[in-house]
Amino acid sequence: MTSIEIRPYRPSDRSALAEVCVRTAAGGGDARGVYSDDSLMPDVYALPYVEHAPDLAFVVVDHDAVAPGPDPLAVDDGRLIGYIVAAPDTAAFVAWWQRAWTPGFLARHPAPGPATTATPAYTEESLVHDGADPGRMVRGLDPDELRTHPAHLHIDLVPEAQGHGLGRRLVQTLCDALAGRGIPGVHLSYDPANTGARAFYDRLGFVELPSSADHLPLLGISTARG
Repeated sequence: MTSIEIRPYRPSDRSALAEVCVRTAAGGGDARGVYSDDSLMPDVYALPYVEHAPDLAFVVVDHDAVAPGPDPLAVDDGRLIGYIVAAPDTAAFVAWWQRAWTPGFLARHPAPGPATTATPAYTEESLVHDGADPGRMVRGLDPDELRTHPAHLHIDLVPEAQGHGLGRRLVQTLCDALAGRGIPGVHLSYDPANTGARAFYDRLGFVELPSSADHLPLLGISTARG
């Protein structure tokens, strides 16, 4: 994959980044059509991050990739096939979300839409609720965890970009950026049904934090190079 580059996020990447979010949101699989509105998932798990901390968003671009016809993943310099986004201070991010993101989110998604033929475990009702409830990101976390791992991240790669070491490179790129800002650690949660994700995080050196639970796994890693 010699045409692949990891570079900082640009505002012009926004729609392609949202598309990658949707295509990887069903336990790592494609969630297009799962919910009544494909914009709902990125409005909760991707776009708030590039609004709040665009300098901590990095994307994977294939400069040589060409898709037939119009391509929602197309960006100025190729095809966006993955990303990592983060909030540097989760507690501060929660306050920002409540103030700056929740009003617009509720205007776009005031209530769950019509049912689709899909029956996801993560229901549309829960997704709409979570979009308006940023406090969920700190609820149940131990204060020490927010001290040692104040940042949190989301990472997604489309299937054809997986298995090439790009996830590891994205995480290291983010950790370097966080370390440069004096942030000691970063945490994440993931869908417990996504066993491939857990194996990936284990390989990278993420460890379970004390607040981790079977229904809501919580992993963390130091930003310092080992």
